[in-house]
This record gives sequence, structure tokens and C-alpha cells, in this order.
Amino acid sequence: MSNYQQTVQSAAAVTEAHGTSWQAINPEFVARMRLQNRFKTGLDIAKYTAAIMRRDMAEYDANPANYTQSLGCWHGFVGQQKLISVKKHHQTTNKRYLYLSGWMVAALRSEFGPLPDQSMHEKTSVPALIEELYTFLKQADARELDLLFTALDNARAAGDKAKEEELLNQINNYETHVVPIIADIDAGFGNAEATYLLAKKMIEAGACCIQIENQVSDEKQCGHQDGKVTVPHVDFLAKINAVRYAFMELGVDDGVIVARTDSLGAGLTKQIAFSAQEGDLGDQYNSFLDGEEVTDISQIQAGDVVVRTNGKTIKPVRLPSNLFQFRKGTGVERVVLDCITSLQNGADLLWIETEKPHIGQIKEMVDKIRETIPNAKLVYNNSPSFNWTLNFRQQVFDAWKEAGKDVSAYERDKLMSADYDDSELALEADEKIRTFQKDASAQAGIFHHLITLPTYHTAALSTDHLSKGYFGEQGMLAYVKGVQRKEIRRGIATVKHQNMAGSDIGDNHKEYFAGEAALKAGGKDNTMNQFA
Repeated sequence: MSNYQQTVQSAAAVTEAHGTSWQAINPEFVARMRLQNRFKTGLDIAKYTAAIMRRDMAEYDANPANYTQSLGCWHGFVGQQKLISVKKHHQTTNKRYLYLSGWMVAALRSEFGPLPDQSMHEKTSVPALIEELYTFLKQADARELDLLFTALDNARAAGDKAKEEELLNQINNYETHVVPIIADIDAGFGNAEATYLLAKKMIEAGACCIQIENQVSDEKQCGHQDGKVTVPHVDFLAKINAVRYAFMELGVDDGVIVARTDSLGAGLTKQIAFSAQEGDLGDQYNSFLDGEEVTDISQIQAGDVVVRTNGKTIKPVRLPSNLFQFRKGTGVERVVLDCITSLQNGADLLWIETEKPHIGQIKEMVDKIRETIPNAKLVYNNSPSFNWTLNFRQQVFDAWKEAGKDVSAYERDKLMSADYDDSELALEADEKIRTFQKDASAQAGIFHHLITLPTYHTAALSTDHLSKGYFGEQGMLAYVKGVQRKEIRRGIATVKHQNMAGSDIGDNHKEYFAGEAALKAGGKDNTMNQFA
């Protein structure tokens, strides 16, 4: 017996138990509503998607060609349309996730208005966006199933048994739009208790995966800005523990934690780590401090701090901001230590924030980490903060020059110019960009590729395109030719925007509730029929 039939029978057993007083309740309609609302709570979603991520991680370990991807989405509708598009073009959501970017929450979702990525936005806006994303993804399920139910009714009315069986098979094997979300908790928005409380809200909203970074909460900066300040390992590990406790308290025992290190670009620390003995984790952290070795007590002035580390007594460089400075050139060593320590203390995946998309650089760090943790793997930010065109053209230029190839036709600092777009160098660079994710996953341990804020940029670009034409000579043609005609020809469902917003679902519910007395919106005079 199919799942659909079982659900109908289950509903029928309940209605029959209540006799004639429930005779107006159609068990098949109940079954349809249940199937359209598979996930009753955010915790249901978190448990379901955590299992997906764990399966995907195991499949990646077996074969790095099985990497996963996501795009950052700042609104539920954007996330919904992304997954609808994925299903339409690729027939499955397998290995495709959503990313929730703290940057985009700050820039687009704060009640303060646009903010920089410095953890100044309301922490409640993060779980609110998770809930919103899943509300829209569940609505995408309800809409698609509603279309299948309508087609099933039409097949039955026409007596088409073959079509009926085909539709029942699609209903019983329906693939949900609900996928894992990797959710950015920034640096935890406070101490470990604050991190725990926010993590619980995020998990209750549906998050199966939480990404946390090793910056100081009250000095947090965007990963691609200057002035980043890290914390000693013990502070960061306390927050990893806080997130794990939140997962386990709520019964999401296989929830995923991504430990992000900003040490590659962070040259500052707010505090000197506590160390109980030489060589412990605190001592290792302090060993990277920049400072003057103290050999005479006269070197110590009022207000100076001295530290015994790495077999020496040093006076760390202390800035007017009361921050301490790391020695230049220690970023890679600190990243490797951060990553190994995080994986040894409860994290599942790593995020190394880099200043450019360079497979060799990423591989160098991952190889060192894997000497200790062989299955270490990354979530990697394919960031719009990188100038991908210039970076890869310069990488090709440098490789050609090193190989002795003539590069006299190119100016390295001007390779962004459109004059080079059809050149051999530019075409080779574009091919490296195209295969970057596949190559980096095979060579540099990247399990998940994401773009943090792509839909921020696409919204701006498409709005600019429409505004230029609509408010100029093209007028209405700018919308018709640039938007609606393309929607129709590409089969984008939003062309029937009433249906996308739920009008047909509402009509069917009205019929469930009131029968022939229902006042429906989708009749012959609905202009949406122009797009049939």
C-alpha cells in the first residue's frame, strides 16, 4: 500500500471513530494536508537535515567528487525560488543546501537598517530568518503537491488510470524542497551562555548546522575586513561545547558544527591566554605573540605585561587599543593549530577564511591539518569579496611566466580590463574558475562550497537592469522583454505569481471546508489563466 493510501486510511479511521458528527471531513483531503505539511516543527527539520549532512559527509570521505554546494539567501522567497530552480533544472536537491549569512542579516534584515558585518544586528533576526526560510520551503512543497493533487483529480475525472498511477507514484516519491541550512552564528553574540541560548533558538527554528568563528564577539569584523581579533582556544572551545550542548538538549544528536578560523588574516588578540605549563594550549597561543625578549628587569616599564612562553620571557607588543599583536608570518601556523584543536574538541567541519581563492594555499593548510586529522574537511567561502576574474587571470599569468611562456602581451595589474576577455589567458582563467569547486574539493579537502552573498548582488544587478530601461526609452517593454517574456519561456513559476503565493492552495482549502459554497478566486476570469 502506498504512503498516500496509508495516510488516507489513517485519517479515515479517525473520522469514522467520531461517527456522523465528522462526516463532512473527507479523509483524502486530510491526507493531502498532512502530506503537504510533512515537517510539523523546526526540530523535525533539524533532525531530518542533520541526517542528510552526515550522510553527505560520509559520501564525500569516500569520494571527494561528492562535494556539496549552497547559495546565501537573505529572504524566504529567495531561498524558495533557489530550491524550486534546482529541482526544475537538476531534478533533485541532493547535495544542495542553503547558506544563512550573518553579513546579509546585518545588511538586509536588521531593524537598525543596513549595518556592517560586526555583530551589531539583533541576534533574534538570525533564528527568525531560519524559520522564514523553512516556511517558504515548506510552502513550495505544499504548492507542488497541490498541483499534483489537482492533476490526480483531473485524471480520475477523465477515467485515465495510467495517468492516475503515474501521479500517485510522483506523490509517493515526492522529494521535499527542505534541505540543510548552514547558519552563521557569528562569534556567538556574547559569552558561551549567550551562544548556547542563541544556538537553541536557531536549532528550534530548523538549523542542523551552525557555523561559529574564533573572533572576539564585541570586536567581530567581516572576514574580509581588517582589524580582526581572535580569542584564545579555551574561549572558543567553550562556545563549541555550548553549541553541542544545545544540539543534544534538543535531541539533535548529530547536529553539525562548523568551526571557522579567521587567524590567517587576524593579527591581533584581545587577551593573553592562561597557561598552566609549558607547551599547553595557552602557551602555544602565546608563543605567537610579537614582543621583545626580556633579559633585564630594567626593560619593564609602568603598565607593561610580561609573559613566559616558548622558553623565553617576552614583553608583548601592546597597542593603544589595549590589544596585543601577533608576529607577522604566523597566520598559517595559527590556522593549523586552530583547526586541529577545534576538530579534537567537538567540531565537525572547518572554515578557513582566506584572502583569495587559491587552491594551492588552501591545500597547504589542509595537508598540514590532515597530518593529525586525516578526514579533516572544509566549508569554503567562494566569496564575492574576491575579485575572481583578476585573481585567476593573475594566477595564470604567474604560472605562464614561471613556465617561461611569453606574457609580454599582458599587463599583470590591468588584467581585469575587458580588452583581455577573449584572450588565451582569460579563457584559461575562466576554465579554472569553472572547475574551481571540483578541483578544490579533490585537492584541498573542501566538502562544501558556498557563496555567502550572491543574492544580494543579483538583486542589485537585476534591479539596475530593469530600472535603466523602465525609466528610460524602453518603458513597459523593459519589464515585458527583460522579465515576463523570459519567465514564460524559461518556465519560471513566478509568472503565475498568484499561484506561487498560495491562491490555488487556498481555493482548494475553501472547497475542503465549505464544499460547493466555497467562493474561489481561481475561476475563468482570473487573469493568471493568460499564462496557462
